[in-house]
Amino acid sequence: MIKLTAIAISIMAMLGGHYAVAAEPIEVITPAKITEPEKVELGKMLFFEPRLSKSGFISCNSCHNLSTGGVDALPTSIGHHWQEGPINSPTVLNADFMLAQFWDGRASDLKEQAAGPIANPKEMGFTHELATETIASMPAYRARFAKVYGDDKVDIDRLTDAIAAFEKTLITPNSPFDQYLLGKQDAISSEAKAGYQLFKDKGCVSCHNGPAVGGTMFMKMGLIKPFHTNNPAEGRKGVTGKEADKYVFKVPTLRNIELTYPYFHDGSVWTLEEAVNTMADIQLGQKLTDKETKEMVAFLNSLTGEQPQITLPILPPSNKATPRPVPFATATK
Repeated sequence: MIKLTAIAISIMAMLGGHYAVAAEPIEVITPAKITEPEKVELGKMLFFEPRLSKSGFISCNSCHNLSTGGVDALPTSIGHHWQEGPINSPTVLNADFMLAQFWDGRASDLKEQAAGPIANPKEMGFTHELATETIASMPAYRARFAKVYGDDKVDIDRLTDAIAAFEKTLITPNSPFDQYLLGKQDAISSEAKAGYQLFKDKGCVSCHNGPAVGGTMFMKMGLIKPFHTNNPAEGRKGVTGKEADKYVFKVPTLRNIELTYPYFHDGSVWTLEEAVNTMADIQLGQKLTDKETKEMVAFLNSLTGEQPQITLPILPPSNKATPRPVPFATATK
């Protein structure tokens, strides 16, 4: 026992002041390190490029608005020809920390995710072939692809690779809670500290942990009590075909949660107060007092970090070789 204690003290000494941070279930987020700036810039252009959609109107930023926490702040997104999307749009901020992409985890990474909406008839309504043809029709884009990839070939693999490179930079460091974890005790209020203790004591951290405070696992929505919704999404069952995966969804990140309303996969809840009480009830079988609710929300608000400061890209003009947009529904659609 004495020998074990000595070893523990030695380890703590080597770690210095960092051992207290490492012991917490939530990890500090650090700023993104950009090693390929030209690829990131190309990806940013494509992220804001509405001509990746059939209408010439919808871009990645339409549903993942970087001015509003990386979401569109709607229960479900508006897609091609004003179609109602099937599920709430998750934030793109800190998405690189997720174990998979989409609520059901059907995409393994950001690159695979970026390809999905382009060809989804309810989202951007295009095809990968026409999307790449559109981008390749503009000489300024081909020049950027050549600079990044060595030649000016434009294909869906390169296109989504560039978008993913940009999205990986959308990190939100330096939240008040991160500062608190790093030792600045007055970075958050006593109410937020009490909320964090509740967050741990009630068991919320069993699902919401790691740098993104979530996104590291799948969990059934309605673990203790059923979650009542009209949304048809069945979660992981749609990917695996297993009945046991019905209503199992990726645990969402809680970073910047005060900005990413409405909440849950169906976007049915608009306030954090209702959200935390619903989750306490159906996931943990517990009831929060008004004081506990207020404390929990204070903690969640402290997770809002520095938002990406984006300079909007100037996109190349279309030309006679660029496929024309089809923004409105027609009788022959």
